[in-house]
Amino acid sequence: MGWRHLVAIAAVFIALFPVLFIVSAALNPLGTVASTSLIPREVSFVHFEALFTDPNRPYLRWFANTLIISTVVTLGQILCSALAAYAFSRFRFSGRRIGLLSLLLIQMFPQFLAVVALYLMFTAIGEVIPQLGLNTLLGYGLLLMGGALSQVWLIKGFFDSVPKELDEAAIMDGAGHATVFFRVIFPLITPILAVTGLLSFIGVLGEFVLASIFLTDNDVKTLAVGLYATIDADRSGNLGVFAAGALLTSLPVVLLFQFLQKFITGGLTAGAVKG
Repeated sequence: MGWRHLVAIAAVFIALFPVLFIVSAALNPLGTVASTSLIPREVSFVHFEALFTDPNRPYLRWFANTLIISTVVTLGQILCSALAAYAFSRFRFSGRRIGLLSLLLIQMFPQFLAVVALYLMFTAIGEVIPQLGLNTLLGYGLLLMGGALSQVWLIKGFFDSVPKELDEAAIMDGAGHATVFFRVIFPLITPILAVTGLLSFIGVLGEFVLASIFLTDNDVKTLAVGLYATIDADRSGNLGVFAAGALLTSLPVVLLFQFLQKFITGGLTAGAVKG
């Protein structure tokens, strides 16, 4: 066995160790740090039952909030990014290069840097439109839509690999730009949309910093905020409940990955090299 195999085995072990520990903690009936081992001595689903029976821990509500926000924001981000990428790839206009570089520059700064300004902004918005203020899913979703153009560069690379002759042929047949995009180009960019959609969904699903600041009421929390509050209340005793919730939280990502798997392989490399 060569050193490459040893490195690969070590990498797999490092990747699987936290997963196995969380699974063991979720199945361990005691659910404490001291009693949890890599391989559970006993198997029990008591922590999964506690997720759905504790009135102070509305896990299903958190789960629904997270799925709604993740789905809506992901669809919005992918649509906006695809439209912007189509414009940057196909059109030549004043400020095009500066616009692309500006998007790249803005993405280098985390959204957390503007958290104070965003908090004050949504506080003021909430006084006028309560449905879009703090502690509202609509307001939090609008906040996340601030990164709606985060996938422009990745999708543009794929657009550049699609022959422009397809656009020209459709235009000669009388199609407008909207028809060219949705009827001709859109079906061809399904692989990159699958990849960017999965990345966006995972990012929104695991977003914690902004959610912990903007969503403080128990009924509007997302899974990241709710589960953190669970483990923060008792870092040892609630480990099992936290682990059970974390396992269930991973299900949407796993199911979405399985659904999009046939697009992922081609989407990760397509558009990287033009021509």
